[in-house]
Amino acid sequence: MTTHFLFFYYFSGVAIVSSILTVGLKNPVYCTLALLSSFFHVAGLFILLQAEFVAAVQIIVYAGAVLVLYLFVLMLLNLKSTEMFFHRQLWVSLLFGLVILGEILLALFQPAFLEKGNAATSQAAAVTEANTKVMGIFLFNEYVLQFEVVGVLLLGAVVGALILAKQTPPR
Repeated sequence: MTTHFLFFYYFSGVAIVSSILTVGLKNPVYCTLALLSSFFHVAGLFILLQAEFVAAVQIIVYAGAVLVLYLFVLMLLNLKSTEMFFHRQLWVSLLFGLVILGEILLALFQPAFLEKGNAATSQAAAVTEANTKVMGIFLFNEYVLQFEVVGVLLLGAVVGALILAKQTPPR
């Protein structure tokens, strides 16, 4: 067994466990931390697939922007959860997680899948040599205005959330 498979099993296993914990935990802060772990491990899977740009976007957009948005909502709602137990739906998420894990393992250990996977990996390595460089040049040459507009919109959203979070209630 190569180290590539060991990293795949690690990233996929931790991503599945963190996704189950995201659904099952009652404390919203712990759910957000489990979601962060899931995002990082999915980015690790993208790196194993030699899609570095998608992994960077996964970390920047999802683990950075979306998770910060979730934390702002949690701060605005001011949830005070003292219970540290699991939701009732944890068992349902565990069931579906085990079913999906079983399907993945069945697909992985079929001989036809292994032969196609080895051929596809060698072809993908030949095609995507400078994937990140090509995507970066294309993004900053063709879509620079849209990229900057999205940055200004996200900055406005962060400033608005901070202003809403800092407002004191009327006396």
